[in-house]
Amino acid sequence: MRLFVALDLPWDLRERLAALGGRGIPGARWVPEENLHLTLRFIGEVQAPQAEEIDLALATLRGRGFTLTLAGLGTFAKGGRDTQLWVGAERNTALEHLQGKIETALQRAGLPPERRRFQPHVTLARLDNAVPTRLAQFVQAHNLFRAAPVAIAHFTLFSSRLGKEASAYTAEVEYPLG
Repeated sequence: MRLFVALDLPWDLRERLAALGGRGIPGARWVPEENLHLTLRFIGEVQAPQAEEIDLALATLRGRGFTLTLAGLGTFAKGGRDTQLWVGAERNTALEHLQGKIETALQRAGLPPERRRFQPHVTLARLDNAVPTRLAQFVQAHNLFRAAPVAIAHFTLFSSRLGKEASAYTAEVEYPLG
C-alpha cells in the first residue's frame, strides 16, 4: 500500500487550479483535477500492519481548523532541470503546526524522519524536458495567481495506485480538526 497524508481541496478550488493548465508548456504533464491536493507528508509503500499503526497515530492528533490561501506559482528543479510546476500556499503557522504534529506522529509509528523541508504547495504539472522559455513565460503570466481562502476542517490519509496516465488516489481516512 502506497500512502501519503494531505489536505483534500474543495472542488471549486481544484477547478480553478485545473483551469491554469492544459496548454502552453510542451513537456508538461498536468495533474488531473481530481488528484489536486496539498501533501503534508509522503509515506510511501507500507504493509497492512504498519498502515494500521499510521492510522492509529494520526487518529490521536488534535488540532484546530484553519484557513488556507493558495498564491503564486513556481517550479522545483533537480539536477538543474525543472521537474514540477506548483502553486504555493501563503505562510500559515496553523498549517506548519499541523504538519509538524503529523511528522511527529508518523515517527512514533515507526517511520523515518522526512529529509526534505516542508514547502506547502499543490503540484500542477510534472515537467519532462519542458521548454524553459515557455515555462518561464507561463510562470511569469500566472505568478500573481491568488485563490480565495478556504476553510480546512480535516486532513486525509490517501492511498495511491500508479497508473499509465496518472496515479489514482483514494481517500482512506479523514481526520477532523476542531
